[in-house]
Amino acid sequence: MKRGRVKRAGRLLGHNAIIAILCVLWILPVVWLVCTSFSSYSGMNTSTFFPKEWSLIHYKLLLTPDTVNQFPTWFMNTFRIACWTCVISTLFVLMVAYATSVMRFKARKPLMNVAVILNLFPGMLAMIAVYFTLKTFNLTNSHIGLILVYSASSGLGYLIAKGFFDTVPRSLCEAARLDGCNEAMIFWKVVIPTSRPIIVYTIISSFLTPWMDFVYSKMILNAGISANYTVAVGLYRMLDKSLINTYFTQFCVGGVLVSIPISVLFLIMQKFYVEGVTNGAVKG
Repeated sequence: MKRGRVKRAGRLLGHNAIIAILCVLWILPVVWLVCTSFSSYSGMNTSTFFPKEWSLIHYKLLLTPDTVNQFPTWFMNTFRIACWTCVISTLFVLMVAYATSVMRFKARKPLMNVAVILNLFPGMLAMIAVYFTLKTFNLTNSHIGLILVYSASSGLGYLIAKGFFDTVPRSLCEAARLDGCNEAMIFWKVVIPTSRPIIVYTIISSFLTPWMDFVYSKMILNAGISANYTVAVGLYRMLDKSLINTYFTQFCVGGVLVSIPISVLFLIMQKFYVEGVTNGAVKG
């Protein structure tokens, strides 16, 4: 009996030690980025973990545009793209999820299987085709093209939302049909008001994609017009060999500032986010 307790305690201690090590490895780069953003030195300094001299000057410099740094413009570009993508993607995901959960039609299961299979392939495989398609319609180097790319396949991510809609009592929908409601009215007036957790989860997920993306932004906004850049592309430009010694600390500042809005959004909506994930996973 005593030996069993010792064994369980040792196993628990080992698990906690592994978790602690992983936490340190995960948080160490974040701490370094934040500390470096307060450095008075403008270039890259890898000789010490903490800055030798602390300063807020680079926060001021980043928010003051120059020929290279246009962070306020990049931030607003990214914010607009993320907001439009969030609205469009959320509508697509919720409507597809409702259709696959509640409605019954012949091609329902084949379409669901195709969607799952397509999700197994990385979106980067379609980069070249996407680029030339946008170029054909003269949508490269435009924010509209980016919004279309981010929103176009969002409906394929319906699975978690479908799992949540599967838990909505069917008696509510049947009662609404008896009262003369069509499917659109049931969706907007019955299902959506009872689905706040999954709506919040979908909104955050849809907002994160354009907010953090670099690959598609770099590919589509390839004309070199600095005023059209998103934050990811603009900050990446600061790491150019000819600029890094002047703008590296500003790059770190940009990384800190970009993380603030999404961190605040997640903290405010964390409760609904967790409910959306757990409830959607029940039958998803």
